[in-house]
Amino acid sequence: MKLLKRDKLIIYGPIIIAVVLVIGIFLGNLFTQMRVKSIISTEISRQTSGSRLNIGSPHGLSLAGRNDKINSALYYVLNDYVDSVPVGEINEDVVPAILNNLDPHSVYIPAVDFQKYNEPLTGNFSGIGVLFNMNEDTVAIIRPVPNGPSELVGIQAGDRIVEVEGTVVAGVKMDSDEIVSMLKGEKGTPVNLKIKRRGEPGLIEFEIIRDDIPIYSVDVSYMIDDKIGYVKISSFAQTTYKEFINAVEKLKSQGMEKIIVDLRNNGGGIMDAAIKITDQFLDDGRLIVYTQGRSRPRKNDYATSRGLLKEDDVVVLIDESSASASEILAGAIQDNDRGLIVGRRSFGKGLVQEQMTFSDGSAIRLTVAKYYTPTGRSIQKPYDEGREEYYNDISYRFLHGEFENEDSISFSDSLKFVTPGGRVVYGGGGIMPDLFVPVDTTFYSPLLSRVTNLGLTHRFAFQYTDLHREELEKMTTPSEITAYLDDLELMRDFTAFANSKNVQAGQEELDISGHYLLTQIKAYIARNILDNEGFYPIIREVDYTLNVAIDTLSAI
Repeated sequence: MKLLKRDKLIIYGPIIIAVVLVIGIFLGNLFTQMRVKSIISTEISRQTSGSRLNIGSPHGLSLAGRNDKINSALYYVLNDYVDSVPVGEINEDVVPAILNNLDPHSVYIPAVDFQKYNEPLTGNFSGIGVLFNMNEDTVAIIRPVPNGPSELVGIQAGDRIVEVEGTVVAGVKMDSDEIVSMLKGEKGTPVNLKIKRRGEPGLIEFEIIRDDIPIYSVDVSYMIDDKIGYVKISSFAQTTYKEFINAVEKLKSQGMEKIIVDLRNNGGGIMDAAIKITDQFLDDGRLIVYTQGRSRPRKNDYATSRGLLKEDDVVVLIDESSASASEILAGAIQDNDRGLIVGRRSFGKGLVQEQMTFSDGSAIRLTVAKYYTPTGRSIQKPYDEGREEYYNDISYRFLHGEFENEDSISFSDSLKFVTPGGRVVYGGGGIMPDLFVPVDTTFYSPLLSRVTNLGLTHRFAFQYTDLHREELEKMTTPSEITAYLDDLELMRDFTAFANSKNVQAGQEELDISGHYLLTQIKAYIARNILDNEGFYPIIREVDYTLNVAIDTLSAI
């Protein structure tokens, strides 16, 4: 999604949209068009105004004068309804209803949710800067954000939050979202906490001044071996390009000559970030992507002469949850014959939204264009069966066997395109990988399903970290933590923990899932100590798709 910052006063606000509620109830042919437009203009000027932030193009938006029935119905309601018209309340019901009849990505964002929607795109929020876990109905601090407000006042990993502003949050089964809302707030405002710390007899009181907390979209970057670097991008935000460049420069200094860019489970975000990152791989003048819509002229984005990775071999990992900006990057790499796409077919979101904000802080994100990969293919999957069917498509793919068998996927010849290098690619429903990797089901068992549903590996890993934090915090690398844990009876302890949660671990199921579970536990413990730099190098052992990519890249 491409964000262009430009606010503009609009004449016609959300009140026009509200009248859809009464379309079909009142016939407006009783009134003249001239008188109606006068009433509308007066009422809009009196009740509302708004601003627009474009996502995708600079064109304006006009909602009035398109339908005589709408104008007439509005006149009728505003002038003859028995009571005063609650325009604001009607808007909150009607605007989503209108957008629901369009594509699945045109949405209404209420003012109360606007910050939450925008945080992943802006790359920060205001809060106290802690990562926490709900451990037995208690807020347990996994770690404070480095140099964040909590760390600066002395909050430590393992602390329990007992009270927030006098409200008890420990042992009361409070929803984690509610606790997050209590801890977040406007930058510069204070929040008072009472903390229980192991070894301290009473509660410790802290006043923390909220500040901007970064949301990192590059989860991790590290060297897999002496030549192959790995970068995991979880989303595309305003900060992603800079994070990516910093990661690449670090890996280059460590000898990287080949790179794996992991876009699995990356649902997209800001289009510009994907374009800038793609530019790092392509030669000057190569087409990255173009957008076009009914009222939006074609706009091409080309690679430039600058780029840190033009000579590096590249593999891009995708799966069924890779969407939008992720598909732009993968599609450009594939269509320019620049590297290999490995994994499973991507989600299939090829629409560009434009954001219009209203004076009350709410907004509409309206689809105004489609984007096309360099060969000219639209990868947007069909949405004519409605939103529910659209989002259930992933489940249908699974049931159809697509996650396990590439041959279950078929495309029409009308959607066939050919890259400059002669590779056949298809549009109309996501990016098909060059190398298909099925879901690894070798470790599946009923035990794994029960453990996963209850979150037992997460819970055990945190409990274990909490009990052995002093020893674990002496370790600075994933390999140190792994070596330490390998000398312990970790699976025996986990089995006892699972039994205490009424999950019996039989030997037959442990033979199937035990290694996977043990690797997960080690990775989660390492994450509690070293963040993602600890998690990803350990979980790689059971990451089948990543290991296929490593083998493929090593052979080039």
